[in-house]
Amino acid sequence: MNRGKKYKANLGKIDRTKVYSLLDAIKLAKETSYTKFDGTIEVSTKVNYKSLQNVRGTVSLPHGTGKDIRVLVFCKGAKQQEAKDAGADFVGEMDMIEKVQGGWTDFDACIATPDMMKEVGKLGPILGRKGLMPKPKAGTVTVDVAKAVKEVKSGRLEYRPDKGGVVHLGIGKVSFTDEQILDNVNSVVAGLMKDKPSDAKGEYLKGLAVSATMGHGVKVDVKELVNALN
Repeated sequence: MNRGKKYKANLGKIDRTKVYSLLDAIKLAKETSYTKFDGTIEVSTKVNYKSLQNVRGTVSLPHGTGKDIRVLVFCKGAKQQEAKDAGADFVGEMDMIEKVQGGWTDFDACIATPDMMKEVGKLGPILGRKGLMPKPKAGTVTVDVAKAVKEVKSGRLEYRPDKGGVVHLGIGKVSFTDEQILDNVNSVVAGLMKDKPSDAKGEYLKGLAVSATMGHGVKVDVKELVNALN
């Protein structure tokens, strides 16, 4: 594959054999981003656990993602106004269910009250495929829709590993300060370790890398991050 001059020049700034401190990795990830727009900063880490289907949860980012999260709430009656007042972008019950059934998925997160789940469950083939199905464990099936909307809007992310056991999350923008990205990465690591299964053995997180949307992965000493939590 032919690579551009900018790609090759940026790649030369990173020692691929080296494991960097988190702050140095963040600086390099931002420096080697070669988009003209404000790219996303991503973190990737491999989970060392036998039953990957059981590894999932949520993490909260203190500085958000830098992205405007469009939230859909399925609820009835007075809960609809609560959701709107909290900042939900789309609110409804059967009208919204029918809209999604028709193929509409122009939103980033979905919340539902428990009394709506019988109908929302029928949207499984659509919402499940996109990772948008509301779940009690993720706090997106709840009677407190206002709290859930505010948390999702402020930077609460759901995570689950891919088939290779790697968790990928967008945790900020290149325009964020180094300290904001550092805080967000530390929050991700803390959240993953908090959710660590009790029977997980050895190193739970095997390596971690920080990168920009169109940039190069920079390896981070994940042991140092985990040890700092203790």
